[in-house]
Parts: sequence; structure tokens; C-alpha cells
Amino acid sequence: MKIVQHGKLSLPLILVPALSSFALPALAAEETMVVTATQGTISELDTPAAVSVVNGDDMRQAAPRVNLSESLGSVAGLQVQNRQNYAQDLQLSVRGFGSRSTYGVRGVRMYVDGIPATMPDGQGQTSNIDINSVESIEVLRGPFSALYGNASGGVVNVSTTTGTQPPTLEASSYYGSFGSWRNSIKATGATGDGTQAGDVDYAVSASRFTTHGYRDHSSAQKNLGNAKLGVRLNEASKLTLLLNSVDIDANDPGGLTEQEWHDNPTQAPRAEQYNTRKTTKQSQAGLRYDRQLTANDDLSVMTYAGVRETTQYQSIPVAPQLNPTHPGGVIELSRHYQGIDSRWTHRGNLLSVPVTFTTGLDYETMSEKRKGYENFVVENGTTVLGEKGDLRRDERNLMWNVDPYLQTAWQFTDKLSLDAGVRFSSVYFDSNDEYITARNGDDSGDASYHKWLPAAALKYAVNDAWNVYTSAGRGFETPTINELSYRDNGQAGLNFGLKPSTSDTIEIGSKTRVGNSLLTAALFQTDTDDEIVADQSSGGRTTYKNAGETRRRGMELSADSQLGYDWRVKMAWTYLDATYRSNACGGEDNCEGNRIPGIARNMGYAALEYAPPEGFYAGADVRYMSDIQANDENSEQAPAYTVASLNSGYKLRIQERWLLDVWGRVDNLFDREYVGSVIVNESNGRYFEPAPGRNYGVGVNLSYTFL
Repeated sequence: MKIVQHGKLSLPLILVPALSSFALPALAAEETMVVTATQGTISELDTPAAVSVVNGDDMRQAAPRVNLSESLGSVAGLQVQNRQNYAQDLQLSVRGFGSRSTYGVRGVRMYVDGIPATMPDGQGQTSNIDINSVESIEVLRGPFSALYGNASGGVVNVSTTTGTQPPTLEASSYYGSFGSWRNSIKATGATGDGTQAGDVDYAVSASRFTTHGYRDHSSAQKNLGNAKLGVRLNEASKLTLLLNSVDIDANDPGGLTEQEWHDNPTQAPRAEQYNTRKTTKQSQAGLRYDRQLTANDDLSVMTYAGVRETTQYQSIPVAPQLNPTHPGGVIELSRHYQGIDSRWTHRGNLLSVPVTFTTGLDYETMSEKRKGYENFVVENGTTVLGEKGDLRRDERNLMWNVDPYLQTAWQFTDKLSLDAGVRFSSVYFDSNDEYITARNGDDSGDASYHKWLPAAALKYAVNDAWNVYTSAGRGFETPTINELSYRDNGQAGLNFGLKPSTSDTIEIGSKTRVGNSLLTAALFQTDTDDEIVADQSSGGRTTYKNAGETRRRGMELSADSQLGYDWRVKMAWTYLDATYRSNACGGEDNCEGNRIPGIARNMGYAALEYAPPEGFYAGADVRYMSDIQANDENSEQAPAYTVASLNSGYKLRIQERWLLDVWGRVDNLFDREYVGSVIVNESNGRYFEPAPGRNYGVGVNLSYTFL
């Protein structure tokens, strides 16, 4: 019987290192999912939390390898939508956290090889994730995500490939609809088996992606590089160097009204008028040191630093910018970020009970130079839009956090275990206004936020193949720098009236192994005070407010089954009822009881694949998304949709050294017209970002192994 290998579970800070010490019974030969962690092995079945693992090889099977939205649809509780807009990144939320984000990832903590892809303020990006290098992606949902600090509605952890023998060189190319191209190259290898002093492993990848875009004014190009170099220092310690760089130049088509979407979903009238666009350059480096101090003690230290440069042109009309307090329609950001996370893990016994303690300190800091300019110039009496004009904003922002944490794992009996942990999160923000005029005052200020974040989970093993658990925890989410940067109705100054939100979550779950299948279910409720939601959104700029109380109730079901030797079925269903429990609208409108915008109440996924190691393979999947409210009043919504895709290919092994993989796919098979994502509370009613109709792609991958 073929064993289904879904990848390694290696959440970067707390949960898994503690769990890895459990005195687990031997795994049965038919174990469906085996995941490993530092100093131990544990299956997803035995993890007392809602965790899903997506294998990197599955993500690359007959896929463009450009966006995470291609392959994460099988994760229950995760809503990931492609905006068809590379200037704004994917729209990604976990259990509804992050749905308000008009760009980037908000409310979800992200890591790549232990380096946060989320800044200290809680704003994250997916643009630097190299799918060509991914070993696995783990998605943690529920109360335990609170132990990762700020912006922890969920945790997405990306682990990239570690080189092994024999060395391999791979080149791949993809061509798809709308003039989309991706070319990439990857090299992996190692000297020795990684256990002796001086052994080295390496993995290096580079790619270039270009597209004309589905919509008008949506062309983009992206250069991405990723490298990982490991050196075994001695029998007890290893040093790993991590390098990553991304360069994006993308046009921004913006949103459409419902009528514009129906008339012509590809149009981008304001984008062409103002030549809206965005450039992003980011480079970062990290160094991780792992050492086994004794048979029962481990030390891990991760340090990193990076720089991110962004310039964005927005579609803000000239008239509002004439107000002397307006920050202009062009944003220039220069961010330098760095951090260090150190932790110590001890495994032993306390009062004859096997117990693990993991304690550590996480420090992150980011300095930002933010400038604003008019997005027009006047030449010979004529106003030219989409050009950088006079300076209208100049400030220096600094945000940092210091978070000590502790997690314990207690194995009371072979069947009963307890995980409990706490994190004290302190986040600081300081702004120094350097643009002060007679009619534009000093908007400097500072703020600090502090919160204890406890979490606990109790697991009971009904038998070797069935575990049930219950968990509870508190989450904490501060305003990002971007959310603090603007006040509603064009008012001057920073939005220091915006408070952090606090969430309390309870969850019960069940995980069962039936033959060669893993079935999971989770029920949860999250109550949030002072939830941060979009207030007004216009011209690419969004202001935010606190919404009082909200509640999320839901259920997540998933199944992953191996049928026969080469057949596999994956299914997932999410029900999420997310509503306001107080009036978030203000004024005469009463939003109490309304659905929180940007969140689908139901999501479904089903996939069937035939995937032998070589020869012909094929697959099909179906995705369902229920309607999504576009504003707090629930007066407009993106309709529900169901889309399907097909893929097929052939893998040919040539003289053991060469492997040729040629494939093709068709997405949105039945040419459905639907909205791919929603811009929440867009003040002009331009809520909708359309998704493409039927589209195609073909690719070829060629690898050579140095035997």
C-alpha cells in the first residue's frame, strides 16, 4: 500500500517543538500522514490543533507555480483569492481574519524558513514565497495561533527545500493565457549525509514571471530568487544561511462597480487615467543556529534583516489633494526590518510525568521612511496625471515588539495530554513628522500595546487511530502602520484613536485515521472586541475603525484519502458565520447582526488525481465559494460561484538521470463569470475585482540528476 506523505510539520516557534517530546505509541504501518519536528516525530493526527500540511511537490504538479491561490484551496478555514492584481498581492484570510485587507496579508502571521514574512505591525506579504523551492506549507488555525503574537488569526509557515545527495539541476517553463510566462531554474545538492562536521547542503532557485494581465492595465513582471545553505559545524550543531530577493513592477487595474463589472470585466478606466502602478523591491538574509546541548536540551537562534522599497501611484483626483493636509496620491516607502528569536527546549519528567518546556524571546523592529507626493504635475498650464509632483508628506515611523513566551507539554497518560502556553506581547509605535508647514501641523505621536496571550489544549486518544481535543486561547491584533497612517474624511494626522483588537477562541476537534485516509473536523467560536475593520476606501487608500464586538462561529471538515496505488481524493468544507454583534456602521444605519464583509459563509473543495511516479497523470478539482458581502451595510455582494479545472501531463524517465515532465491545464473550465475578490467598504462602490473566464496553461520541466 502506498503511503500518503503530505510534508513536514515544522511550525517555527512554539507548538511543534513542544509536541515533539510526547511519548507516542508506535505509528501503524498504514499511517496516513507523518510529520516531523525537531528532536522527534509526530503525526498530524496527534497534533491537538487545527493544522493542515500542503506538500511542495503537490503544489508544483501541473501548476504555473506563481501564486499560492493555485494550491491552497484544499485547506479548510483558509480563504485565498487571486485579485488578478500583482500590485496588491493575494487576498488571504484564516477563519475570516485578514478579509478586510485591501492589499497584502493582514491578520495572519506568515513565516518563510523561520523568517517572518509579517512585519512587526502585522502586515505581511506572499510575494517573496518561491513555490519552486517550497518543501511544505503548514497552516495553523485556532487558539494556538495566538502564541505567535501580533496578527495571529492564523499562521502560515513555509519551509523550503533542504539540499540532499545526489545533486540535481532543474529548469522549468510555463506559458499561459494573457501572455503569461514563467521561466525558472533550481539547483540542489549536498556533500555528505549531513551528520558529519563540514557537511554542506544547498538549494538555489531563481525565476522570472511576466504577464499582460487578464484586465486592462494589469501587466506585471516579477523576478524572484531564493537560496538556502546549511553547514554542519559538529555533531551537535548546524548553521543555516537564508537569502531571498524579489523585484516586482506591476500596474494596478483597481476595482469596478457592479455595473462596470457586468458591462466589461476587463476594463480599468481610472487606472489608465492615472497610470496607477506599484514597484516593490525586497531583499533579506537570515542566519539560523541550531544546537543540541544535551540529550534533553536544544537551543535555536534565528536572526535576520531585510529592506523593502515600495513606490505606488494611486487614482486620487486632483481636487482632494489641493487640501493642504492631504498626503498626496503617490506613496514612497523605505522599510528596514530586523529581528532575533531565541528559544531553549528541555525534555524531562516532573513528578513522574513526561513534560517539555520551551521558552524563548522574540524581538522584531522595523523603521519606515514614508513620503507622499502629488500624483500630478502642471506643465505649460496643463495638468498631467500619473506623474510624481510636489512633496506632501514626510515622516519617519518606527515599530518594534518584544515578546517572551513559554510553552509546556504534559503527557499524563498514553491517552491524555495537555499543552499550555503563554506569550506576553508588547508592541510599540513611534512617528516623527518631518513635513510641517503653516497649514499642515506636526502629526508626530506614539503608542504602545501590551497583552497576555494564553492558550491551552487537552487531547484524548480514543484509540491509536482516533484523537479528540479541545482548546482555548486569546489573540491580539494591533493596527498596522498603514492603518494608523490615515484618518477618515480627509482629516489630518495619524489615526491614534484606533485600538488593538482582542479575540477569545474555543475549539473542539476530532482526527481519525481510517485505512489510508485522514478525516478531520473542528468546531469553533471566536468573540472579538474592538475588531479593526475598513471604514472608508477610495482612490486606493483605506481608513480603518474599531467595530465593537464581532463573533465567528464555524465548522471545518476535511478528508485526504489514497485510493489504490496512484489515486488520491482530497475534500474540504468550511462553514463560517461571521457577524457584527454591535453597530459598526454608525449614524442611522445599524449593522448589528450583519455579516462581516469579505468573508464567504461557505467554501467547498474537491479534487481527484491519478498520479503515478512516471508516465501519464491527470487531475480535476472543483471549488465553491458562497456569496461575499462587500460592505458593512450588506447592501452589495459578490455572487456565489463554482469553478472547475482539469490538468494532465506525462513524466518520462530517460537513462535514470533525466526526467522530462510535459503538462497542460485549463482553469474555469465552464467559463463562469465571477468576482475573484472584494475591496471591502470601497466608498465609491468599486468593490469588485473580476476573475478571468476560461484560461489555459502549458509547461515543461526538465531535471538532471548527477548520479
